[in-house]
Amino acid sequence: QVQLVESGGGLVQAGGSLRLSCTASGRTFSNYAMTWFRQAPGKEREFVTTIGSGAGTFYAAFVKGRFTISRDDAKNTVYLQMNSLKPEDTAIYYCATTANQAWSAIASQYTYWGQGTQVTVSS
Repeated sequence: QVQLVESGGGLVQAGGSLRLSCTASGRTFSNYAMTWFRQAPGKEREFVTTIGSGAGTFYAAFVKGRFTISRDDAKNTVYLQMNSLKPEDTAIYYCATTANQAWSAIASQYTYWGQGTQVTVSS
């Protein structure tokens, strides 16, 4: 059973930075893409960024240049470095991975989810 555990959320002022972590267990981490989604109150869960098994990355337009995804396969961990945070970045951030080796920007395509970590950006 794949388990994902996020950490690193918190309260930060606009313009600040946070680094989120997601540690996975239950299968060979290095073989799979890992993805970050977020969900703000009253809104649908939205794609943020993904990193493939070969470390190729893809970002949603609204975070490009501010957020960086990376992975450490030796630690079974994916990271999301968030800089220049804005109040509109306030959301619960989730890491997710599919049952196969693909990735998608569509939340319903994902089988495994972490519990989420709250990020709050004050103005």
